[in-house]
Amino acid sequence: MSVRKQLRTTLCGLALAGIVVTTTQGPAAAAPTVDGGAKASPVAAAEDTAARSLARSLGDAGWRAEVDRAVAGGTGTGLKALADKSRTRAATSLAVDVAAADRSVRAAKGLAADAGGLLTVTLTGAVGSHRAPLVAVAPSDDEAAAITAYDTNGRARTLDAARTPDVPVYVVGIDGEKAVEAGVKVLERELAAAGVATAAPSAPAATAATGYWTSRITSVRLNDDMETWIKGDAEIFSIVSGFGLDGKVRVDTVTHPYLNDEGTTYYPNQILVNWSQYKYNLADVVMMEDDGDTNYSALAKAIAAALLTIADLGAYIPLVDPVVDAIPSSFWTDDADFVDAWYTLARETTGTRDGAGANGRFTFDRYWVSAL
Repeated sequence: MSVRKQLRTTLCGLALAGIVVTTTQGPAAAAPTVDGGAKASPVAAAEDTAARSLARSLGDAGWRAEVDRAVAGGTGTGLKALADKSRTRAATSLAVDVAAADRSVRAAKGLAADAGGLLTVTLTGAVGSHRAPLVAVAPSDDEAAAITAYDTNGRARTLDAARTPDVPVYVVGIDGEKAVEAGVKVLERELAAAGVATAAPSAPAATAATGYWTSRITSVRLNDDMETWIKGDAEIFSIVSGFGLDGKVRVDTVTHPYLNDEGTTYYPNQILVNWSQYKYNLADVVMMEDDGDTNYSALAKAIAAALLTIADLGAYIPLVDPVVDAIPSSFWTDDADFVDAWYTLARETTGTRDGAGANGRFTFDRYWVSAL
């Protein structure tokens, strides 16, 4: 059983008696099917189209040299912007294909056009090797044993998903940090529109006259960030839920752009919970990783449909299970991964807390934010 499935099983096994949640998923949560009933991923299809086009374009020596220079630092480079800057014929043709692929990615992730180009190219594998490079896309199935890559003739090759290849590999992927930032805005806006209080700009904010207490993350560590070698850095965000001052369920989202590598301890001093927004001194946290195909619009609708069924009965009701149950298990084949969850964090919580799935570890302190 994969770590991802183990986490889901662990969390579901912690369900609390007496909580009944009805989840209604809108049409956006449905995915098209291919032969055999398997679900197709429009994001993976767009990435594959862009990868084939990039691979063929690298037959142009001048353009390939430009790409080499752009990715030499090891960071992701926007593929459309890179192609647009080039004067080579190969890049001009590639730019058209990439623009169309970017539109497909934004639509599949429920993002507006102002999210911009999301497709990137990075270099991995045997970077110092003088062997001919390949172009690949991370597989949509987290448990896939093989990865398809393309040479400059557009021919498909097979790579081992568990082993770093001995040739340079250009990887076409998604700018995860940019996608999460845009996606969280969609998530907050649509939750607010559905009637779930959030920290969205349109939602009224409640702040004590002198300031407010927060729970601050002083350190965080993940055992498994749910990413293989080809996917690179993880794109982590947390869904914080509790009851607002009006007694209705509220959700706040927190992004963790620094949380790139598993087995590494980070010291962000990042505020996770603003207690002035909550009626009780308790809240819950579900941490997730955007695996590329996360449709934030559909995610917001599913969470809202579940949480709006829960009423304040005068005592705190943990909300981890409703949130976990509401998240569609298969938007596409490569949906958002559950990383871990923390039940009933208190305003007074300090020190180290392991997640329910034993995959994540937070260390907290109480931090007072003074009013201006």
